[in-house]
Amino acid sequence: MASHEAYLAYVLEQLSEVDGITYRPMMGEYLLYCGGKLIGGIYDDRFLLKPTPSAIRQLPQAPLDRPYEGAKEMLLVENLDNKSFLKDLLETMREECPAPSTKKKHRKTP
Repeated sequence: MASHEAYLAYVLEQLSEVDGITYRPMMGEYLLYCGGKLIGGIYDDRFLLKPTPSAIRQLPQAPLDRPYEGAKEMLLVENLDNKSFLKDLLETMREECPAPSTKKKHRKTP
């Protein structure tokens, strides 16, 4: 089941106090970035975050869930009501998430 744009809009509104939030649609779901770093996504109308050390510390009761079969487990964020908590959470996660890798151009050999 694909995620609904209305749920994406709701999550983005709740994250509106966080600088640098962007998203990219991917096969009916949405990948979420903070400062250019992948932090999680919206999968089947569920807000899932990478299980970084700070996210685990700040969401100790959050269940682990897989965005799709065969994927790594992520933290399911069930309470999106506290914008200031979400801001602190994502800003600390941003420091722990790796920078995006750069794509190398392939040279054609003659």
